[in-house]
Amino acid sequence: MALVQKTDWEPLIARRHELIPGGAHTYSKGDDQFSVNAPAAIVKGSGCFVIGSDGKEYIDWCMGIRSVLLGNCYPAVQDAVRMQMDEGTNFGRPHYMEFVLAYLLTSKLPNAQMVKFAKNGSTVTTGATKLARAFTGRKYIAACNHPFFSYDDWFIGSTVCAAGVPDEIKQLTLTFRYNDIESLKKLFMEHPGEIACVIMEAITTEEPKNNFLLQVQELTQKNGALFIVDEMVTGFRFGIGGAQARYNLTPDLSTYGKGIANGYSLAVLAGRRDVMELGGLTHTKPRVFLISTTHGAETIALAAAYAAIQAFAEQRVAETIWKNGERLAQGIRDLIVRHSLGQYIDVVGFPPNLSMSYKDQEGAVNLALKTVFLQEMVKEGLLFQGYFAISFSHGEAEIERTLAAVDRALSVYRRALEDVVHRDQYLLGPAVKPVFREYN
Repeated sequence: MALVQKTDWEPLIARRHELIPGGAHTYSKGDDQFSVNAPAAIVKGSGCFVIGSDGKEYIDWCMGIRSVLLGNCYPAVQDAVRMQMDEGTNFGRPHYMEFVLAYLLTSKLPNAQMVKFAKNGSTVTTGATKLARAFTGRKYIAACNHPFFSYDDWFIGSTVCAAGVPDEIKQLTLTFRYNDIESLKKLFMEHPGEIACVIMEAITTEEPKNNFLLQVQELTQKNGALFIVDEMVTGFRFGIGGAQARYNLTPDLSTYGKGIANGYSLAVLAGRRDVMELGGLTHTKPRVFLISTTHGAETIALAAAYAAIQAFAEQRVAETIWKNGERLAQGIRDLIVRHSLGQYIDVVGFPPNLSMSYKDQEGAVNLALKTVFLQEMVKEGLLFQGYFAISFSHGEAEIERTLAAVDRALSVYRRALEDVVHRDQYLLGPAVKPVFREYN
C-alpha cells in the first residue's frame, strides 16, 4: 500500500506552484525544463523505468538528474538500506559506517587522503573553495565556464541568476573558458598572487585539446593556487577513478555526488590531507568551520554508497554503460545522417553522459525545436529532458526502443525545422527555457 493515497496527492499536483517555489525542489526538474506532455510527477521507479503521475510507464533517461547510476531500486543497494534502517539512521556520535565508508573511499579514489560527507554537491564544492581560501590566504576563485557548480553565492553570483548576491561577492569569482588556456593565464596575470583556486570539471561534452587539463593543473600549481576537480558527474560514471584517472590529473581537492549512492543523498569532498585537515581538530592554524550538517552522515546514504561502490567494482558497471552508451550514440548519429539533419541536431558528450544539441537554419540554438523533439520522445514513452543518463539497468531492448523513438522524433523535427512560419503549431505547449535566466 502506498504511503499516501492517489486521491490525496493527485489534487496537489495542480497546486504545486502554490506550495513550492518553481514547483520543484531542483530547478532542472521544473515544468519549464520539460515538454508539456511529460508527466508532472513520478510515482515510482524500477530499473530504468518510471511510472508517471499520468499512470504511464516510461523509459527513464533522466535517472535522478544522473544520480541513479545502477538503476532505480537496485536490489543490492535496497537490501543494504533495509538492513541499516533496522539499526538506526542518525546518532549523537559518529556511526561506525562513517569510518568504514571513509576508508573505502580513501582506498579507491585517486588523490583522496581524507574525505568529508555532505548531502548535496553544492555543499562540497563550496567547502572546497572555502578550504582553498583558508589554505592560500587568497580571495578570488577561478571557475571554468561549466553550467553549474553550486547554488551558493560564490558561484550563482557569477550567473544571470544573481539576485540576492551582494556585488562584493560577485566580483570574487572569475571565469575562464574550457580548452582556452590563455583565458586562464589572463586571470592569473590580472590577479597575481590573489587567486585561491581553480575549479572545473575535467570534461563535459568536448574532449580536452592540446593537453589542456594538464596545462591548467601546471599553471595553477605554478601560481600557488589549489586545483579542484568537480567529479559530480564523471565520478563513478567514468569509473571509480573518475575523469582525473582517465586524464592523469592530481587535483588538490575533488568533489563527488551524482551516482555515488545510486540516488540516495550523499556528496563527498576529498583531497590532500594538509588541506583537508584545516577543517579538523589537530592543527595549529586558524580553524575552518568546514562542513557540519546534521544529516551529512546519516547512515542510510552511507549504506547505499557502500553497496553501490561494491557493485561498481564487481559488476563492471562503468565498462557496461560505456559500451551501451557508444551503441546509443552511434545509433543516433546514423539516424541523424539518414534524416539529413547533421547541420541542425547532434548528439554530443561521451558514452556515459550523452546530450543533444538543437539548431535552426541560422545555426542558433533553438528551444522551440528542442521542445518539439522532447515532446515526441515523451509520446514514444521516454522520460527525456535532452540528455541520456545511461545506467547499468539500460539494456539492448531499451536502446533499440529509444532509437526507434529518435527516428520518429527526427521526422517531426525536420518538418518543424522547415516550416519556419508555422513552427509554433508543432508545439503542444510552451517551449522549454534555460535554467539560468534573469527573469521568468
